[in-house]
Amino acid sequence: MKSFLLPHIYKRIGWFIMIPSMILGIVHLILPDLISSIQITTYGYFGNNFLQGEIKPPVRFGRISLIPNMVGLLLLLGGIMLMFSKEKKEDEYINQIRLRSFHSSVFINYGILFFCILFFHNLSFFYVMILNLYTIIIIYVFRFHYLIRKNLIDINE
Repeated sequence: MKSFLLPHIYKRIGWFIMIPSMILGIVHLILPDLISSIQITTYGYFGNNFLQGEIKPPVRFGRISLIPNMVGLLLLLGGIMLMFSKEKKEDEYINQIRLRSFHSSVFINYGILFFCILFFHNLSFFYVMILNLYTIIIIYVFRFHYLIRKNLIDINE
């Protein structure tokens, strides 16, 4: 079966990108005013703000906070590199672990989402939905590597 996985070197690059961006993201969640002051001007869709009384074109130049956007992009990039890069020894057993990890991450993600729909509301729910975008990747990466390490220990014993 043809696999569409990245070469193994991307795994190191993925860890190098994902770990600092996760730390920066957690710092931003805990202390948002500390690092949100950096803003850049960018072109994109900003909505029309009609309800606020402003009449501006929806697609225009506008100011955004750099850190949250950079953290989001780097988490996606690093996570995708980790999810889709080959192991040194890629075989059917590794593919089985990939599949189990993916199933687990989807079930856990939707379990968390179900819980959050019941107990989080208004702006808090918006933040939960933003974090929920990354939970499948994060759970998959840690579950996959946990199963790889666990099974390596079982094989060596």
